[in-house]
Amino acid sequence: MTKHIGILTAGGDSPGLNAAIRGVGKAAQGHYGMQVIGFRDGFRGLVDNRTARLDGGTLSGILTTGGTILGTSRDKPHRMLFGGKKQDMTDVIVENYRANHLDALVCLGGGGTQKNALQLMQKGLNIITLPKTIDNDVAMTDTTFGFDTALGIATDAIDRLHSTAHSHHRIIVVEIMGHRAGWLALGAGIAGGADVILLPEIPYDLETVAEAIRKRVRSGKNFSIVAVAEGALPTEQALLTRAAEGRKAAAESKKARKRAKAELASLSIANANHTVWLSQKLEEMTGLESRVTILGHLQRGGTPSAADRLLATRLGTACADLIAEGRYGVMVASRGEEAVPVPLEEVAGKKKLVPPDHPWVISAKRVGTSFGD
Repeated sequence: MTKHIGILTAGGDSPGLNAAIRGVGKAAQGHYGMQVIGFRDGFRGLVDNRTARLDGGTLSGILTTGGTILGTSRDKPHRMLFGGKKQDMTDVIVENYRANHLDALVCLGGGGTQKNALQLMQKGLNIITLPKTIDNDVAMTDTTFGFDTALGIATDAIDRLHSTAHSHHRIIVVEIMGHRAGWLALGAGIAGGADVILLPEIPYDLETVAEAIRKRVRSGKNFSIVAVAEGALPTEQALLTRAAEGRKAAAESKKARKRAKAELASLSIANANHTVWLSQKLEEMTGLESRVTILGHLQRGGTPSAADRLLATRLGTACADLIAEGRYGVMVASRGEEAVPVPLEEVAGKKKLVPPDHPWVISAKRVGTSFGD
């Protein structure tokens, strides 16, 4: 019998999403004779039953297009805003899954999507996920599609900032996306030749950073590039944040958990302008003019790189293979040149963070890059 599959994209947009949709759709239809539909705007579209037919004409020409033709949202099935309050819409999703006679649902997304997908799997739905995010922080996969494109954009930005930093004898502080994971700042910082790289995983000492810049001045180099992940923090603030996170994780009552969440929210607000603060402090401590460039959503846009198109296509076609085999409840991970199914229980709720002794960090230190530690 013909299998029917649904596809949705959830979380933040990312280069390579359309390539992945195309990979799943073309392999499912052209090779296996399956029927494919898409749900618009993530899990909300599944709740509203807003569908899009993903036939050959729809899938044609989208390989190089950024974003997602299906649209996306950060809505969570179990906490979705309806009628002015958050409600559990999981049962509605199950009903619409069955109403569309689906044999499988493919969810393309990052860490949050993996957790939401696991919950739907536990409700009895046949789920397969693909790992997408420019942060490259999804567990159990070598890389996520979207990362390579964002890495190239951030590196190009640092390349361009070198000339103005050198010409005006300035410190240029470049903020790169990454709240919890610093892969993007680390990779772009190394590739772009940043003099200082600051990551969420490695709390920094402000005086150590300033001294690294002063040392460059003493050696005749009167400019510096500082690549900073948006979640990077000095040691004191990092310790406060991690302590609050620990209290949240250990909370045994709703009241304690609510108190810890409020504390984290307060710390987040206090650190909201961290990059600007860092720039001002470095100017005061070094005597060099300092300027901030925040790359923001620029890193998530545009045409996906060749590497991301290839990765998304490989994982997408492997996803269709797994559906044909009847293998569900997995994320299709990239392992070397292989596409490997990994149980969602091993992925959901976990993050792939930068180890302080990662080879990239060691290589950067070997060429004189400071991490402020």
